[in-house]
Amino acid sequence: MILLGLSAIVTSCHDKKSPNYQYFPNMYESVGYETYAESNAFKNGKEGQLPAVGSIKRGYVPYEYENSTAGYDLAKLNSKSPLDSISPKDMDKAKELFEIYCAICHGVAGNGKGKLATQGKILGIPSYADRVINEGSIFHVQTYGLNSMGSYANQLDAHERWLVAAYVVKLKSEL
Repeated sequence: MILLGLSAIVTSCHDKKSPNYQYFPNMYESVGYETYAESNAFKNGKEGQLPAVGSIKRGYVPYEYENSTAGYDLAKLNSKSPLDSISPKDMDKAKELFEIYCAICHGVAGNGKGKLATQGKILGIPSYADRVINEGSIFHVQTYGLNSMGSYANQLDAHERWLVAAYVVKLKSEL
């Protein structure tokens, strides 16, 4: 009798024609979307939301000098490092960044005798001793590139470029 009552309770709650209630059914039975298809999820039906006019991405620091000879000259005259003081730890970081990105061409000492120069792969790399440079001009060249040197703005953020500029000035004083 107890067995019969227990089996009736267990089987009476289960209906194979209508399954139990699903929480968040769209998680189990999602709609498939084509990758580049138009969607009505956005206001204009074709593309996502655009950023507000005049907005800048997080972490971006505007640089007011243009990519030209005049911009280089202005940066050389007016651009100053925002770093108040550079600690020995920062200078170690600057040296590390210089050796990763710059020494392959400019040499560890900044004399223009990097590995690519000594192997003849790239010619005409200047020694820092031969140049009239300062932190502003170095930062400008790292940001935009100059002659056959490309920009390093994608590899180094603004703070790192200022550190490297300070390190290059230090190397120039030692040559």
